[in-house]
Amino acid sequence: MDDQPHSRSAEEVLAAYDTATEGLTSEEAQQRLAEYGENEVVQASERTPLAIFIAQFNSVLIWVLLAAAGLSAWADHTVDAVLIVVIVVVNGIFGFVQDYRAEQSLEALREMTAPTAAVRRDGTTVEINSTELVPGDVIELESGDVVPADGRLLEDTDLEVDEAALTGESAPVSKSPEPVHPETPLAERESMVFNSTNVTRGKGVAVVTATGMDTEVGSIARELAATEETDTPLQEELDELGRRLGLGVFVLAALVIPLLLVRDTPVVEAGLTAVSLAVAAIPEGLPAVVTLTLALGVRTMAEENALVRRLPAVEALGSVDVICTDKTGTLTEGQMTVSRVWVNDAVVELDGTDEDPPSDRVDLLLRAGALCNDATVEEGDPTEQALVEAAEDHGLDVEALREEHPRTDEIPFSSEQKWMGTVHGDVGYVKGAPGVVLSKSARVLTDDGPTDLTPEAAERVDKQVQAFADEALRVLAVAYTEDPENMEDDLVFVGLVGMIDPPRAEVADALAATERAGIDVKMITGDNVRTAAAIAGSLGMGQEVIEGRDLDQLDGEELAERVEEVNVFARTSPEHKVRILRALKENGHIVAMTGDGVNDAPALKNADVGVAMGVRGTDVAKHASDMVLLDDNYATIERAVERGRAIFDNLWKFVAFLLSANVAEVALVFLASLYGYLVLPAVQLLWINLLTDGLPALALGADPQSGDVMERPPRDPDRGIIERPMLGLIGGAGIVSTALMLGLMFYVLDGAAAITPYAMTMVFTGFVFLEFEKLYIVRWLRETPTFSNPWLAFAVGGSVVMQLAVLYTPLNRYFGTVPLGLEDWGVIAAVLVVGLPAYLAIVLTIKRYLPLDEGSRKSPL
Repeated sequence: MDDQPHSRSAEEVLAAYDTATEGLTSEEAQQRLAEYGENEVVQASERTPLAIFIAQFNSVLIWVLLAAAGLSAWADHTVDAVLIVVIVVVNGIFGFVQDYRAEQSLEALREMTAPTAAVRRDGTTVEINSTELVPGDVIELESGDVVPADGRLLEDTDLEVDEAALTGESAPVSKSPEPVHPETPLAERESMVFNSTNVTRGKGVAVVTATGMDTEVGSIARELAATEETDTPLQEELDELGRRLGLGVFVLAALVIPLLLVRDTPVVEAGLTAVSLAVAAIPEGLPAVVTLTLALGVRTMAEENALVRRLPAVEALGSVDVICTDKTGTLTEGQMTVSRVWVNDAVVELDGTDEDPPSDRVDLLLRAGALCNDATVEEGDPTEQALVEAAEDHGLDVEALREEHPRTDEIPFSSEQKWMGTVHGDVGYVKGAPGVVLSKSARVLTDDGPTDLTPEAAERVDKQVQAFADEALRVLAVAYTEDPENMEDDLVFVGLVGMIDPPRAEVADALAATERAGIDVKMITGDNVRTAAAIAGSLGMGQEVIEGRDLDQLDGEELAERVEEVNVFARTSPEHKVRILRALKENGHIVAMTGDGVNDAPALKNADVGVAMGVRGTDVAKHASDMVLLDDNYATIERAVERGRAIFDNLWKFVAFLLSANVAEVALVFLASLYGYLVLPAVQLLWINLLTDGLPALALGADPQSGDVMERPPRDPDRGIIERPMLGLIGGAGIVSTALMLGLMFYVLDGAAAITPYAMTMVFTGFVFLEFEKLYIVRWLRETPTFSNPWLAFAVGGSVVMQLAVLYTPLNRYFGTVPLGLEDWGVIAAVLVVGLPAYLAIVLTIKRYLPLDEGSRKSPL
C-alpha cells in the first residue's frame, strides 16, 4: 500500500490500492477484511477488575502487615489479626477505585468513530457498518458526516472538514483532490480526509487508504496504549518509604527475637513483640488518609470547576513548573469571531472602542455578511456563524432581516470559484476571497457613495488584506450589486472582514498569575505559524515559533536546549507534543499539559498532570487526563495549582505527624523489649494509629490555606516531602515522645519485673493524648492558626471519646486495658505539661535552622 497517498494523483492511488472509482466488489471487500481486520481502534489488553484489585497489595508495607496478621492469628490474637486485615483491605479498595477509573482512555476512541459509512460496493452505493470498511473501498461523504476512515480524496464539491480535534486547526479545512508535497504536514494535507473528523460543508468521494489502528486516530491509540502510568513524586516517595520501613522491620525483628529467646522469653511472646514492631513501624493509615485528604481537596476543586480524575495529580500540581497548553479552545475561545472590519481606509474594531466608526458602511458590510450566509448562531459553517454573530452583536436582528429580505436566488460557494452570491430582490450580495471579489468589483464604497475602483484603491485593499493576514486574521471580502444579473464584473466593493479565534478574556491575567508562581507556559498547537505567533504575542508569550517540521530536524540534545528557549510550537503532531514533553521532563521539569482534542491525548497521558477541557474536550482527551476543567477556563488552572499547593501543605503536616508517631512507637516497643516488657501490644498500637491516623489526621486536610502559596516558587520534587525540616520534626518529636513514655512506664511499674495491665493502660493512654498535643504543634510549624479548623477540634474530641470507651466500657477486655482513676489522669496531665515546651523547642529550632521553603526552587525558564 502507498505510504504517501496525499502526494500521489488520484489515478495513482486507485492503482496502488487495486481499486476503481466504482469501488470494490463484495467478494474483494471480504478478502481484504480478512487480511486487514476490522476498521476499529483495537483496545489494548485491559486488566480485569480482579487483577486491578490484586495489584493494590503489591507493596512491601502490605506484605509486612499481612505477615504480622498471620503471626497474630498463629498466636491466637484474633482481634489483632482481624484489625490488620481490615485496614489492609480498606486501603486496597481505595486504590482499586482510582485505578479502575483510569482504564478508560482507548474505549473513547472506539466510540468516536462513525457507526455507518456510505460505500460503493458492486457498483452501487450502500450503507454499511464502518467497521467493515477496508483499504481500497470508495466512500461518499457529505455535510454532517463523521469521516469513517483515512482516505485520499478523489472528487469534491466544496468539501470542508473540521479537523480541530485531530490537528488543532481552528477553522474548517477546504479539501481538494489535487496532490500535495510529500513532506506536507498532516494539518495541510488538503487531499486527505481523516478518521473521526467532521464534514462541515459540501460533498466528497474518497478512496480508503487506512483503517483501524493504521489510521491517524489509530496511531494516537497506539501511543496511548504504549504510555505507562507514571507515579507522582509523593507516590514514589511513599513507595520508597514502604521499602525502607519493611527492611527496618526485618532488621529489628532479626535483632530483637534472638535476644528475647536468649533471655528465655516464650516463643509466642517473642513473635508478638515482632508483630508489635511491625505494626509500630508501619503507618497503616497513611495510604488511606492520603487518599481521603486528596479526595476532600478534589471535592473542593470540583466546586471551583476543576474535576480531578486521578487523586495523586493534586499533589503533583504543587510541583508543576511548566504548563504546555494547546491553543484552540484553551488559550482561545475555540470559535471564529469577527474582530475587526475595513471599510474604505478605515479599520473598525468591533469591540466598541472606536468613538466615531463609519456606521452606515459597517452596517451594510455586516448586513451583507448575514444575508449572503447559510448559517445561524447555533449551527452552520464556523466562518458564517462568526458573521451572523457579529451582525447580531452590532444590533442587527438577523432572523428579521432575512424575513424582510428573502433570498430569491443564489450562487453557492465552491472551492474553485472561492465566492458565494445571493440575490434579495433587486440587490445581490457577494462574499469570498478578497482577491477574487476585488477582481469582480468595478467600484468601491466610500463616504461619498460608490466611486470608481482605481488601481491605487485596489492596491490599498491589497495592503489591508496583507495587514490583516499578518495579524493571523482570516480575511473575507464583501460586495454588493444593484444588478443581480451581472455579479461577475459589476460589484461595489464594500469592505473586508477580519476573523480570528481570539484569546479568552481571562487568559492574560491567569498567565501572569502562573508566571508569578514560578510557572512557565508553552503553547503547543497544530495550527499554523502565523496564527500561533499572533495569539502568543497578544498574550505576552513571545513570538519566536518552532514549526513541527523543524522539530523533526532536532536530535534529543538539541531539542532539550530549544524547549528551554522557545515558548511557541506550531504545526505539531501528537508525536511532536510527546517529544517536547519528554524533553522538558528529562530537563527536570514537572510538566502539566492542557488540551481538548484527540491529538492531545498522548501528551495528556505522558504529562505529570494532564488537564483536559470539559466543555469542548473530546472523550478521548478527558479519559487520558488527570484533571478536567469543567468551564474550559484557563484561569481555573491557576486556582487548581493554588489549591494543589495548599493541599500539599496539609499532606506535609499529617505525614510529619504520622511518621513522628511511628518513630516513637518503634523506639518505645524496641527499648522496652530490651528490659523484657511488651509495653504496647499490636492491638493497642493499631488503636493508637487508628485514633491519630484517622479522624484527626483526616481533619488536617480541611486546614485553611496558610500564607500566600502562589507567591512561592514551585516545590522541588527532588527534595521530596520527607526532607530536612520534616526529618528534624520526626526525629526530635520522636525522641521527646519516646523519652516521656519510657519515663511514664518506669514510673508506673515502680520496679515490677513484668508489664502489668495498669502500666500498659497508662502508657497506651498517655501516648494517645501526647499525639493530640503534638498535632497542634505540627500545625503551628506550618503557620496555621490554632483555632482555624473546627473540624479538627471535633475530630480530636471524637477520638478522645473513643479512647475513653476502650478504658471504661466492656471493650477494655479486647484491648487489655483497665479503668484509670483521677490520680492517674493527673500523672498523664503532668506528662503533657512537660512535653509541650519540649515540642515547642523542636519547632523553633526547625524554623530557625531548617526553613520550610528550602525545598522550593525557581523555575529555570
